[in-house]
Amino acid sequence: MSRRLPLFPLPLVAFPGELIPLHIFEPRYRQLLADCLEGDERFGITTQAEPRPGALGTLVLIRGSQPLPDGRSNIVVEGVRRFAVRAVVPEGLPYLVAMVEEFGDGIESAPLPAELEALRTLGAEYREALGLLADSPGDPPAWAPDPEALSFQVAALAEVDVAAKERLLALRSTRERARALLDLLPPLVQAARARATVHVRARSNGKGHHGHDIVTGG
Repeated sequence: MSRRLPLFPLPLVAFPGELIPLHIFEPRYRQLLADCLEGDERFGITTQAEPRPGALGTLVLIRGSQPLPDGRSNIVVEGVRRFAVRAVVPEGLPYLVAMVEEFGDGIESAPLPAELEALRTLGAEYREALGLLADSPGDPPAWAPDPEALSFQVAALAEVDVAAKERLLALRSTRERARALLDLLPPLVQAARARATVHVRARSNGKGHHGHDIVTGG
């Protein structure tokens, strides 16, 4: 589906379903926010400051907005759907506007059941370790039943560089993304678990209570 979309270039990748907090302070993006709040509350995040045709991004929906006294704002956006830029449109506005084409994964690209189960298991282990590092080991949200949405949930967790996340965003096969994540995750899980174990033991003053060590989970 083609649509006209305001663009907000940022050095981050937004995945569908991911919640992202943003701080809006530049005048041009204050205007973008004001225009979006008066409209359909949607804009696009892309990593390219000057996006060319074919550049990828994610359409996001504003889920919450907190205006500050000096004109800045804190907002939370949710990734909705990926897009490819078709053309930047000259609108005479302080921010970029483009015609974009939304896209999703191919309908015949579902991972094998064993691959989905492995992805859930690795994702759960990784999420648990990250939760301990953030001192928030509470009950996490449920995994999405849809394979494409699940793959994006796990991709959003990955502590990798922007280029690696862009490659995951660009894949139009859920099976390929799941397999890429299954290759990517094991060393990330191992490193996060090691860091989390040190973190938990440090918080217990180095006593190393085994009851606080990380356990695996699905």
